[in-house]
Amino acid sequence: MRAAVVAALSICMAAGQALAQANYPEQTVRILVGFSPGVAPDITGRLLAERLSNAWGKPVVVENVTGAGGNIATDRVAKAAPNGYTLGMIGNGSLVFSPSLYDKLSFDPVKDFAPITQVFVAANVLVVPSEVPARSLPELVALLRAQPGKLTYAHAGAGTSQHLAAELFKFMAGVDVRPVAYRGTTALLPDLLAGRITLSFANVSNVMPLVREGKLRAFAVTSVKRSAAAPDLPTMIESGYPDFEAVPWFGLMAPAGTSPAIIDRLHRETVKVLALPDVRKRLNDLGLDAIPGTPAEFAAAIERETPRWASVIKNAGIKATE
Repeated sequence: MRAAVVAALSICMAAGQALAQANYPEQTVRILVGFSPGVAPDITGRLLAERLSNAWGKPVVVENVTGAGGNIATDRVAKAAPNGYTLGMIGNGSLVFSPSLYDKLSFDPVKDFAPITQVFVAANVLVVPSEVPARSLPELVALLRAQPGKLTYAHAGAGTSQHLAAELFKFMAGVDVRPVAYRGTTALLPDLLAGRITLSFANVSNVMPLVREGKLRAFAVTSVKRSAAAPDLPTMIESGYPDFEAVPWFGLMAPAGTSPAIIDRLHRETVKVLALPDVRKRLNDLGLDAIPGTPAEFAAAIERETPRWASVIKNAGIKATE
């Protein structure tokens, strides 16, 4: 008798969960962003929130939870109820770089999340001040090799994709260039423009206007494919650096344990939004490229990239406390 009651309760609970999933969403959905308003993950999160809210007829809001390079927001998503009402716009800084940058993390990038889809990638660009005599990437490498340890590169902060791009370049090109850290790309631009810094891997949206004005010279982008924001620039791969990719990307995540049915709906609806021509144009105008994919592809990207960057970070001796 008791077993029958337990079985009946289990069936009722399962039916209730199935109904809730079928009617999802029934309340406000939150997208946590670990950065301040106005930056790429925030703008993209709000763009998705607006379109998803219109499609569902339910509020979808962005909450900015800043700090620790996005890790505070990432941790909150990891610890949220797995019901589809708390999502995260989370980047490779937290999911791929942080495990090697921090001695201890409060979340597991693999076990604590259910991937939905990657959303966008923003290329970095290898640039030099216009006064630097190198007119091509091979000439720049020759210049750096001729003065080992004397020239400098600027980066946007320890463990950022710009920092790691430069360290990967140093390794692959066999050059010795000294790092100079700044708090973000905009902070390094005055010294770069003044010629006090030799080179930088900087965000495409920040530097391409300066390249077009002739104040900086650009050699290549760090994405696998050419950037819509700089279609005439070759990739580092095209320039002779096999498998070179060092970019900031972001994707939509839910807490681990979220129903596959909810993940599937979120995936389908998000990919649909990212395919809209006006959405893609908006992203391209920001220097971003949409990179929607399946949850399995998102998980595979994290699995593939983590050991690669762990090696770069270890060899360069980088820690987030720098």
